[in-house]
Amino acid sequence: MIQHKTKMLGAAVALALISVLSAAPVLAEVSATEAAKLGKALTPMGAEPGANAAGTIPAWTGGLTKPAAGYKEGGHYPDPYANDKVLFTIDAGNVDKYAAQLSPGQIAMLKKYPGFKMNIYPTHRSAAMPQRHYEETIANATKAKLAPSGNGVAGTKGGVPFPIPQSGQEAIWNPLLRYRGDNYASNWGQAAVTREGSYTMVRLEHDFVFHYGNLSMTDAQRDDNKLFDLIQRVTAPARLAGAVLLVKDYVDQDKRAREAWSYNPGQRRVRLAPNIAYDNPGTAADGLRTNDDFLLFNGATDRYNWKLAGKKEMYIPYNSFNLRSNKHKYSDILKAGHLNSDLPRYELHRVWVLEATLKEGTSHIYKRRTFYIDEDSWMFVLVDKYDNRDQLWRFAEGHSIMTSAPFMSPYPQIHYDLQSGRYLAMGLMNEEPMVEAKIQRSAGDFTPSALRGEGTQ
Repeated sequence: MIQHKTKMLGAAVALALISVLSAAPVLAEVSATEAAKLGKALTPMGAEPGANAAGTIPAWTGGLTKPAAGYKEGGHYPDPYANDKVLFTIDAGNVDKYAAQLSPGQIAMLKKYPGFKMNIYPTHRSAAMPQRHYEETIANATKAKLAPSGNGVAGTKGGVPFPIPQSGQEAIWNPLLRYRGDNYASNWGQAAVTREGSYTMVRLEHDFVFHYGNLSMTDAQRDDNKLFDLIQRVTAPARLAGAVLLVKDYVDQDKRAREAWSYNPGQRRVRLAPNIAYDNPGTAADGLRTNDDFLLFNGATDRYNWKLAGKKEMYIPYNSFNLRSNKHKYSDILKAGHLNSDLPRYELHRVWVLEATLKEGTSHIYKRRTFYIDEDSWMFVLVDKYDNRDQLWRFAEGHSIMTSAPFMSPYPQIHYDLQSGRYLAMGLMNEEPMVEAKIQRSAGDFTPSALRGEGTQ
């Protein structure tokens, strides 16, 4: 077992590290001496293991490695922190006091909606990953490399590729390749909420088979370049039911770009779907998210320049077991303008700040984005998105919990449109009978020829 020290990095080391990370992106390799800090002076994922100076962020001691008592496989997760009390609340009246620990998107939400608030709870560094994922991450520090253009990773089949990132281009691949389970199915609801608070619930089923990082496979069994296979089915409402999407994503997108096919039940035809990428509209999202907004960001990285701006302490959605509880109906959660603010949980954590600016000669509806990434899990937790006038346009939150795998799951994801007053809630599981289930699928299940059989007539 890896021993985790809890003392903080020395001030000189921390300042030197931030200085390197704030510089212009480079493709430098990590030395063996730096890599040896993983699991010692750094956690296996590259985070600072120690508490902050104020004691408001505790030391990381291994995280939440199994669900709370009462959990049944495939079911809803009990809240291990149900007895925690709110420490204080951030709202429109005191937002300026806490502005240094908030993103521009959070500040905009607090100032736009009088009813929007952030209940701050004690911090629990619950993020945990399987031991093999830690071991592969540590090994990656000296062997994983960016593809020549930066739009992919080579030299590894599992683990976070760059636990001690030397550039923004390296850092963006850590959330994209972090462990997200092996083979599983999940059901969830999605709602595009109007300014007045009305919505139609869209229900979707997903079958995921991960190849990169799959812990049920040996290294030899893993595909050399495949990230995952995904089948997405729409089951409700009736006007959308029967639509099916097949996506194959890859680790080194210089070698092979994303492939996608769609089945339309009205036409009863399978078609190539090259638009399932970049800023094309997401499935049944009423124009409120792009395809690369899924999971707060996914897919190719080649339309942006990436800069790692360092690390800071921020109030972020975390340990959102209450928000995901089956005790709450969707009508309890989804309100005009924003979620019911009594239900989300926010905690103080250290996050990486990653800035994306649109490359000259490329196009995207977002001119720039700022991503906030949890240091313990490498999961996106917040995104500020700017339009081509350089105005803050949209803001997204990933409300995470620890699953049984174990890994951090960012569901639900909420995409707020600050200009229209509408929002998209995706990954809602409160009223779904099955949250997640292990599945067995063959390669033949993820082919265009198999896609028509997935559709309903």
